This record gives sequence, structure tokens and C-alpha cells, in this order.
Amino acid sequence: MRQHFQMFAAYNRWANTEVYEAAERLSDAELNRDTGAFFGSLIGTLNHILVADRIWLKRFTGEGAAPASLDTTLHPDLVGLRGARMSEDERIVEWVGSLTEEQLAGRFTYLTVTDMRTVSQRLAPALAHFFNHQTHHRGQAHAILTALGQPSLTLDLIYFQRTEEGRAFA
Repeated sequence: MRQHFQMFAAYNRWANTEVYEAAERLSDAELNRDTGAFFGSLIGTLNHILVADRIWLKRFTGEGAAPASLDTTLHPDLVGLRGARMSEDERIVEWVGSLTEEQLAGRFTYLTVTDMRTVSQRLAPALAHFFNHQTHHRGQAHAILTALGQPSLTLDLIYFQRTEEGRAFA
């Protein structure tokens, strides 16, 4: 199971790089255009992914900043957001790489952001949600990019597995 989550951490970093490289081709107006997505614009969507990652990593590790709201804008500009994203992706890769099978099978307890409930659950299913959540919102970011006239990205896991980095997990 450990290698499975290490693959998802590496895939997450790779897919985020692809999305941010495409986003760099947009103007500030395009980055901030409300396209009707759940978090409005591409900047809003990419901020949400980073916000949620920080909330979950705080829950998982007890370390780092955890925004109080899911729609927090951590970085209104793409340059700052991309730098923060790259740092967070490295943090995710390192933390997941440090996990043992015993830790993955264990439980953790946290307080929810939306309704302030205490939840206790096993780590592995929560980590599966963590990576699935990123993929879900990256799909929205991809839809925004194509709606703004950018070419469609190839973000499927199988394409990552065919890259030099991904072959280690295939």
C-alpha cells in the first residue's frame, strides 16, 4: 500500500506541473475569469486545491498552516501560487515517503472545517480521499483551461506511469 500512495504523491506533483505550465500561458484576466466552476476562476480552483491539501496535511501531520475556510485565497497571483504549490507537492512526496505500512493501517483524529466535528478514521482511506480530491479539482482546472482556449492536457495516471518518473511505479 505504501508504494501505491507514493505513486499518487509523485503523480500529483507531475499533474500539478502540467496544469501550472498551461496556466502560465493565460493572462491575469483569464486566470481570474469566473467560468462558473465551483471555485469560480482558475486561480480560485488552484487556490482551493492548495488550501485543502494544507488542511489535510495539518490533520495528518499536526504541522503546517491550515486555512479556516475552503475558499481562502492564499495567493492571488499565479507566480506565488505556483511556488507554494511546488513546495506543498514536495512536502506531500516527502511525508508519504516517510509512512510505514503500520501508520497507513492506523487511525488519526481531526476536527472538520465545515461543521467543526471530531472525526476518527483510518489513515489509508483518508489518504485515498486526499489524492482523489486533488484529481477531482484538477479536472475542473483542466475544464477551465480548455474553456479559455488552451489545448487539452493529458493528465491520465497511465500517461504519468509512462514517464521516466512514473515508470518506477508501473
